[in-house]
Amino acid sequence: VQLQASGGGLVQAGGSLRLSCGASARTFSSSTMGWFRQAPGKEREFVAAIGWSGDPTYYADSVKGRFTISRDNAKNTVYLQMNGLTPEDTAVYYCAADPLKGMTIARYDYWGRGTLVTVSS
Repeated sequence: VQLQASGGGLVQAGGSLRLSCGASARTFSSSTMGWFRQAPGKEREFVAAIGWSGDPTYYADSVKGRFTISRDNAKNTVYLQMNGLTPEDTAVYYCAADPLKGMTIARYDYWGRGTLVTVSS
């Protein structure tokens, strides 16, 4: 499975971005997908995850109510809608497929290249 994340960029605090992650494999529709992020000097952390059917969804407490994960299995794509961005959301965001442990743990079988999100104050 090859994953390609896109949609990052520079945004002012309070703004919004939508990240997309396209997958190459036809098995995407049966894969649990996750978004993680890594800020400079910090460990990679869980952001959101979604089951193969779109349910269940899980969010880190820090993004709950601001971010929404969704997927379109017909397009082999998972999305992360990010609203109310703050400078603390600045990080490289990674999408991942097929968790090896729990959905919120950064041990997935496949990882995409990250996309940088920078939020200015």
